[in-house]
Amino acid sequence: MSRKIKLIWDFRGEAAAKTAEHHDIHLKEYLEKENSTIEKTGFEAINEMHAIAFIVVEEKDMIRFRDVLKPHRGELFEPKNQ
Repeated sequence: MSRKIKLIWDFRGEAAAKTAEHHDIHLKEYLEKENSTIEKTGFEAINEMHAIAFIVVEEKDMIRFRDVLKPHRGELFEPKNQ
């Protein structure tokens, strides 16, 4: 089984949650435009002043997505239902 990487964009400030939610829309639009089979995107409020948007990609595809989408950071993705 190949590893998956979670590419993350951080948003801070009072509008962080709304901004992350909006960024997720753009990630989905990009995937649709590229006819990508990736289905795991999302956004999450960390606290009232910090939120993230993310996309989960196969490790072998990480560099391609990183170079095009320019996330702020990445981490190894570990599903919560393991």
